[in-house]
Amino acid sequence: MTVQTLQDLLAEGVEGRGVLVRSDLNVPLDDNGQITDPGRIIASVPTIQALVEAGAKVVVMAHLGRPKGEPDAKFSLAPVAAKLAELLGRNVQLAGDVVGYDALSRSEGLTDGDVLLLENVRFDPRETSKDESARAKLAAAFVELVGDDGAFVSDGFGVVHREQASVYDVAQQLPHYAGTLVAAEVEVLQKLTQDPARPYAVVLGGSKVSDKLAVIEALAPKVDTLVIGGGMCFTFLAAQGLPVGGSLLQAEMIDTCKDLLERFGDVLHLPVDIVVADKFAADADTETVASTEIPDGWLGLDIGPESVSRFSALLTEAKTVFWNGPMGVFEFEKFAAGTRGVAEAIVTATSKGAFTVVGGGDSAAAVRALGLPDDGFSHISTGGGASLEYLEGKELPGISVLEG
Repeated sequence: MTVQTLQDLLAEGVEGRGVLVRSDLNVPLDDNGQITDPGRIIASVPTIQALVEAGAKVVVMAHLGRPKGEPDAKFSLAPVAAKLAELLGRNVQLAGDVVGYDALSRSEGLTDGDVLLLENVRFDPRETSKDESARAKLAAAFVELVGDDGAFVSDGFGVVHREQASVYDVAQQLPHYAGTLVAAEVEVLQKLTQDPARPYAVVLGGSKVSDKLAVIEALAPKVDTLVIGGGMCFTFLAAQGLPVGGSLLQAEMIDTCKDLLERFGDVLHLPVDIVVADKFAADADTETVASTEIPDGWLGLDIGPESVSRFSALLTEAKTVFWNGPMGVFEFEKFAAGTRGVAEAIVTATSKGAFTVVGGGDSAAAVRALGLPDDGFSHISTGGGASLEYLEGKELPGISVLEG
């Protein structure tokens, strides 16, 4: 990636200058508004901390959830501001709006080393607008917060696949730099796509084949092993003519899966046993059955122990591993063994020198929820969707704009 980085900006000097930082602080909250996984906030700290220590006036832009272009209290960044302040060890102001009176007055009052977090940028409909001129006006309002000698640091890897005002349009109006996180993420993905060490194994889970179709098409010709688990495996099993009971099924994707199995049958690996349940619940009755014998009305909610054993044999011998998507409903203890077993196999591969990447999203959440060590993997990405689109070969707008 031939772009200027945070180190270049620090070398130029930021003392007394306003710096806009686009971070990815989109963390999960429970029903009480408490953060359940602060991973993305933790990952955002190094860039912000470096700017603070260099004397910049830091204005952070971020989103949370999917508000509908207007303020919504349940999507406020208030809990994020509190956690960020705790991690930075300093006060973090939270503006009461995105680019309105409060944001402007607070930004004007910043002194060297201060941090201001704007309220959820998706409270402004222009952030995600398809209208370039609308986005450009919002970007100009962001720029006004840091002044003519300001700079922009893109550090929210989880949003670089979006052409949005705080990601893309701001970079067209200010000197722009890749933050520590974005630079590191792209370096990791380049390592996965440019002559990876072999054997190269990919593990894909999650619910829908349609969500992963493009990455399967892109990676299957390039990898040695492609393991399929999670809810998406049942559409592949159905494509083999097997009964899947009440399991998640994308009937419209069956023919697509048949085609993938015909073309890449030597690479694709499906579960040979399944943990089935009589209902989708933590207290469901369960059985482990062969993947050829899922009973009518029962739902497959995890891969079985024989599948874990077979997948682990492949993964522990791999030299490169990319994992995106859980193997089952890991949020329920009865259906967490598949995800845990595959993750532990990847940890073992790491310990043997493999380069292993957890592709963000639910996979990263599973690592933390199951108590697995972060350092058991070479890299845990903060951006599931962005990682997948990069591996699919798509251009990421938030990266390409930094190259300009």
